[in-house]
Amino acid sequence: MKPETRGSERPQDLLEYERRFWGRGRSVAGVDEAGRGPLAGPVVAAAVVLPSGVRVEGADDSKQLSAAVRTELFSQIMKVAAGVGVGAASVREIDRRNILRATTVAMQRALDHLVTPPDHIVIDGLPVKHLGREHEAVVDGDALIHSIGCASIVAKVIRDRLMHRLSARYPGYAWERNVGYGTAEHRVAIAELGLTPHHRLTFTGLQFTLDL
Repeated sequence: MKPETRGSERPQDLLEYERRFWGRGRSVAGVDEAGRGPLAGPVVAAAVVLPSGVRVEGADDSKQLSAAVRTELFSQIMKVAAGVGVGAASVREIDRRNILRATTVAMQRALDHLVTPPDHIVIDGLPVKHLGREHEAVVDGDALIHSIGCASIVAKVIRDRLMHRLSARYPGYAWERNVGYGTAEHRVAIAELGLTPHHRLTFTGLQFTLDL
């Protein structure tokens, strides 16, 4: 199947998309990322393959869920999924390649970490030019396709946990609250404390020499 882009109203059956493939004995990997926009930290991608007919109640676009709900759903997804792959691209890769290419690398790594390659790949958003795999792209897929919604939760929880750990090593930037996003508190901290090795130098306002 060639890559395509489409958007639609939210289906009543959140497994409607997957059932098209399950009925033919084909597995589906939903792929999404977390962390394209922050000023600090890696971009993380996840690929989730659900067993035929399995739905994780409440799993949806991670951005619409509280941290506590995401954590609970993350545990459920990890228990029931037929496969979960996670990949990341570092801050240095983001600065060297640009965020779009780094996101593609993170998605490639997530798919590579699936023990069994899926029969079909569906990704949130627009087609990924250099993914190197046939896939379908669905705008708002994290809200429309259950496996993508699950992938968005996995990617978000893992990235948040990483930023929380880094906040203990680099206090003052409030990463335990903003997870690297450019909040007013975070920007003030950059002005007062300078940059860390985990800040993205190529993002707006950060293009200056870092003396480490």
